[in-house]
Parts: sequence; structure tokens; C-alpha cells
Amino acid sequence: MTDLPVIPFDRSDPLDVPVAYRELRHKERIARVRTRAGDEVWLVSGYEDARALFADARMGRSHPKPEEAARISGSALLGGPQGDFETEKADHERMRKLFVRSFSARRMKALSEHVGGLVDGLLDDLAAQTPPVDLHQEFSFPLPVYVICELLGVPFDDRGYFSEVSTRMGSMDEAVGMAAREEMGGYMARLIDAKRHDPGEDVLSDLVDVIDDDGTIAQLAGGLLFAGHETTVNRIDYGVLLLLHFPAQLAMLKADPGLAPAAVEEILRMGSPGLHGIPRYAREDVEIGGITIKAGEAVVLTTNAANRDETAFDHPDLFDLHRSQDNPHLGFGHGAHFCIGASLARVELTAVFERLFQRLPDLELAVPFEELRMNSDRLTGGVKELPVRWSTAPR
Repeated sequence: MTDLPVIPFDRSDPLDVPVAYRELRHKERIARVRTRAGDEVWLVSGYEDARALFADARMGRSHPKPEEAARISGSALLGGPQGDFETEKADHERMRKLFVRSFSARRMKALSEHVGGLVDGLLDDLAAQTPPVDLHQEFSFPLPVYVICELLGVPFDDRGYFSEVSTRMGSMDEAVGMAAREEMGGYMARLIDAKRHDPGEDVLSDLVDVIDDDGTIAQLAGGLLFAGHETTVNRIDYGVLLLLHFPAQLAMLKADPGLAPAAVEEILRMGSPGLHGIPRYAREDVEIGGITIKAGEAVVLTTNAANRDETAFDHPDLFDLHRSQDNPHLGFGHGAHFCIGASLARVELTAVFERLFQRLPDLELAVPFEELRMNSDRLTGGVKELPVRWSTAPR
């Protein structure tokens, strides 16, 4: 067995991206590595290369022989190939058209005031408690769940159930994740069926007339429910940690909450709850960076490392509210697969960071940073809890 670097690289600080990605990139722009599943893949950690391959139609999520494809991990969501090789492009375009209007930037902007009201209500509840308080459980988690439930038309009272299913979906055990994914798809199919008799102003009601013989649409809706709260919860938690880690930048945000959109972009660029990477498979030979990715070979796009590429971002490991946006981060991907929920996430995160440190200006960790417990066994990573405290009366 060839002696290759094994990814993802280990890290000692959950706010950092391992320097090993940068060091390897300096030696080999696109490097051959081994995944923890034991397979060889190409590692892409540079900004321009990742951006180019995201947009390259010759790269896809499917494989002509999926049982022979290299695996990134045991994740049922991102561990290996997905979809039908022959129809991937058409299937993706069809599915995206079903949802893109519901998640349009204009519709998400119209939600801003409502989301702001939800944030205010959660902060009222938080401020009424006696610290220390678990910010993850009392604030970071319920906000995205409220929003995605309303948008999709999922009963908020089911949050305990679908959160538990989501946890299993994010497992790095393929059998566990696959069973949970099917369970979530079945749950969404039942909700869509119920909407036929009692429709509402929501995404699931928009799907009642769509033929879904194989359950693909229900499974995709389940994926939206998963991603619509799991990833945003982590971004809120990591945003708080990053701002506390860079007190001068936090002071600027407290003085001018109008900097919240800039703070959100830096959180999306720097926040790295998980280091899994995004898989792609070459549909034909692809030449890039002086190497040839042969048809069928796997590529791992490490957006977290690409977002810290010093050739694209000055002082990439510093949180900077006044950073130039000449090179947009890759936190939502790029190209045809750009995250459909990007506008929604930005609305939620902006509402949070416009308000959180205004209401609780001396909010701080209630435990040493080193004692925070991480979800190292889950695809999305993140903290298990985020204990915080404050001493002055909330505003």
C-alpha cells in the first residue's frame, strides 16, 4: 500500500484548519492522498482550483460503477457517489427547479423582519435565565429549526424526532446514516401526503402535485430539513466562538451592528465545524494544475482549506470585518451546485449577529475554550454544548 497522507488531517484547535493542508499544497498543488475509508483520491485545497472544479461540468457526484468508486468516508450523505451517472445533470436541474423559487434571495430577504422577531424572542427567553446557559441548546439550535420548519411546513413539535434522525443521518457509519436517511425521506413523504388534504403556504405544499414514484423528492426534502438546521446551528456556535477569539473585531461589531453582514461572511469563510470535504468524481479525464484526473477518479474539495488560501485572502487566518470581497468564500460551494439555502442562512446569521452582542454585550464562555466538547463522530462536526455567561443586565 502506497504511503500517502491520510485525510482529514488532525487538528488540536477546533477554530483552526490544520496547517498540513497548506504545507501539502505548497509541495503539490493537487495531491494524491488516502481517505480514512482507505481509498486513494485527489486532494484539492487551493482556492482557484476548488472554484474551477466546482464549476467544471466534467466533475459530478455520480459514478458509472458506484460499487467500485473511491469513498471519502462512511457518511451516507457525502461519503461516496450519489445519483445516476447517465441522468445526473438532468435530475439535478429538475430537482433544483422544484426548490429554487422557494429559496430565492428575494423571498429570503422578505423573511428578514420575521427572522429578526424570532431572534428577539429567543434572546428575551435567554436573558430571563440565570447564567451559565447552554447557548447551543437555548439559542443556536431552536432558531434555525423554527425557520426551516415554517419554510418547509414541518411541525415544530416534531423537532425532537427529526433532530434525532438528523443526528443519525450525520453519522460516519454508512449503515446508520443510510437507514436514517430513508427514515427521514419516509417522514417527509408522509408530511407531503398530509399537505394534499391540508395545504399551507410552504415548500411541502408546493410539492403535492409532483410525481415522486421513487421517493427521490421526499428524500431531497429530508436533506433540506437536515441541512437547513444542522449547518446553520454550527455557524451560529462558531460565529460566537470566532468573535470571542478576536475581541478587537467583536468590539467593532458591538459599536456598529451594521457590520453584521461582514461578520457573517467571515464566519462563513473561517468557521470550520467539520473537515470532511466535498466529493466529486471525474466523468472524463480532466487536466488541471499540471496533473490529469482520470475518468472515474475521486476528488475531495476541501473548502475550509481553500477559504484559508493565502493566495486568495490576505492574512487568511485572521477574522477581518473589513476584508475585501474580491474573492468570495466557498462556504456555499460554487457553480451549478451552489447551496440553494445560502440566502436563508445569510438572513438568519445576520439577524443573530446584529442582535446577540447588543443584548448581551459581555457574553463570554462559561468554561475554558479547551474544555468544549466537539462532535468529532458526525459529518457536520460542531460543539455538543456552548456554555456561556454574562454579568451585566441584558439590554
